[in-house]
Amino acid sequence: MTSSAPRRTVLAAALAAAAGAAAPKAQAVDAPRETAARPLAPSSAPRRSKSLVDYHAWTTAADWHAGKHRGTGAAHGARPGIRITRPLGTVEYTDPHTHKTATWEYATWTAPVHTLGAPATEVVASWNAHTPAGTWITVELRGTYSDGGRTPWYVMGRWTSGDGEDSIRRTSVDDQKDGRSSISTDTFAIDDPASGLRLVSYALRVTLHRTPGSGRTPTVWRLGAMGSDLPDRFEVPASAPGLVGRELRVPRYSQEIHKGQYPQYDNGGEAWCSPTSSQMIIESWGRRPTPEDLAWVNPDYADPQVCHAARHTFDYQYDGCGNWPFNAAYAATYKDLEAVVTRLSSLTDAERLIHAGIPVITSQSFLKTELDGAGYGTAGHLMTVIGFTENGDVIAHDPAAPDDRAVRRVYRRRQFENIWLRTKRYDDKGKVKSGSGGVCYLYWPTRPTPRQRRVLRELGVR
Repeated sequence: MTSSAPRRTVLAAALAAAAGAAAPKAQAVDAPRETAARPLAPSSAPRRSKSLVDYHAWTTAADWHAGKHRGTGAAHGARPGIRITRPLGTVEYTDPHTHKTATWEYATWTAPVHTLGAPATEVVASWNAHTPAGTWITVELRGTYSDGGRTPWYVMGRWTSGDGEDSIRRTSVDDQKDGRSSISTDTFAIDDPASGLRLVSYALRVTLHRTPGSGRTPTVWRLGAMGSDLPDRFEVPASAPGLVGRELRVPRYSQEIHKGQYPQYDNGGEAWCSPTSSQMIIESWGRRPTPEDLAWVNPDYADPQVCHAARHTFDYQYDGCGNWPFNAAYAATYKDLEAVVTRLSSLTDAERLIHAGIPVITSQSFLKTELDGAGYGTAGHLMTVIGFTENGDVIAHDPAAPDDRAVRRVYRRRQFENIWLRTKRYDDKGKVKSGSGGVCYLYWPTRPTPRQRRVLRELGVR
């Protein structure tokens, strides 16, 4: 693992080592419950350090107006956005996965330059968009280094919600680098952070594509990125329990019951931790695929919506369902849901979100001996934090469980926090590998409650 690509180590195994993991029976219950949080610590919880993480997004009519439009215009309504109004022209694109070349009309919007709150070693972009059949988008990033140099325009993703014959295959783009930084699937990273080089600012550009003459258009509602500069650390400071004793109502889905199903999507359900987690949280907000959406799934399969999520988060270049922004973009295809990829600084942040009614999807990697009750070790795994026990331990829905009933787990607070937040770890051979550094997905309604809006804002998300 190189310093330029910690992201890939985190999710590369995608739970291959977790096959057949069993949940301790004492930790399973018949149904989720939701209870009021009980504060054990002052409510003025520490907030995210501005020196570590900077998430910024363009979402409002004023935001879209401030950018540079070339063939795009405002999409009016309750959720402002941008759309194609007058295409700039046409461009040919050869899909590397279907090998088909097609001509597309296109238009672009470029965000104003965003100066990071602190120079960053990593940046992850994420977006929320609607892409009707025959449309797609490309999201790019160009940054300025701390020595004044500039990166090229890096492709952070070519994305569409579908995979029909009239569209492209959603994909990350490999082999992007300039000798100082590079792209690893969905993550921009400085190649040698020890050199002191950092990214001090960036601009995002989105290109909207459509079939010529169709009149259809993608609509982009949210475009943002999370920049961070986390210190290398095998251990993170422990947080004290604060807002505890609450558990949110979230469906339980096991990825393991899908083992062997649709192997074209990352070898089947055994590697579907990310879309399984996403689907649980999407449905906790009352959204789900329609029967028409699920008509392609074998009717003999349980929880067909998990198969649907895997298909629609699949990255054809990465050859997996663990692309972080693609999962967020999938969640935002459901009516009035917003989604971002960011980092949190402690379980205190997660407590505040749970207290406000917002579950958290977390990314972590660990040895079997590092998380009591899991029963497996993994080089990268996604699970959902849905609550905290009375003593502050983590209540998680872990899709690595052997069946849906066993998905609910209780994990020791200190163990969970460390494996989630650390940036360095040792594998089972004693070699140094990377951790996610607190990466998470957050999904919430377009019209959040005042408390939810306040907590998100205080954690750097708007």
